[in-house]
Amino acid sequence: MISALESLQFATQELVRSTPIKQRLISAYRRHLADLQEEQLPVEVRELYGRMIRSLNGVPPQRGEDAVTASVRKMSNQEADDCAALIVEISGITCRVLLNAARASAAIVQLHGLELDPASSRKSADFDIPALIAAR
Repeated sequence: MISALESLQFATQELVRSTPIKQRLISAYRRHLADLQEEQLPVEVRELYGRMIRSLNGVPPQRGEDAVTASVRKMSNQEADDCAALIVEISGITCRVLLNAARASAAIVQLHGLELDPASSRKSADFDIPALIAAR
């Protein structure tokens, strides 16, 4: 199964082809975003993604076309550019959010504990704390 991030990255790659922007936008949606659900995305991008999906499905289709084709057909080139930029932005934010989550959940290795050897006669109060640290 393809992850949400992979779908967004594939859609972004579709947007950099040399065909007209409206054709790239329709292709990116059909091939990579049509099956992507908001719930699969990080909370941080769900509103943006919902707005993008609504703009790509907002126009009722004519006979022989789907809502995406009709919606993109009605867009100006600037609106199509803005929609494509939104897909790239959603992809970037998703990547950063997932990367930060992976970093945060990475295992933290404790090199030594605070516990002392029970056989030792030293107690934690016996350790000197530098003045700089103690002042905090």
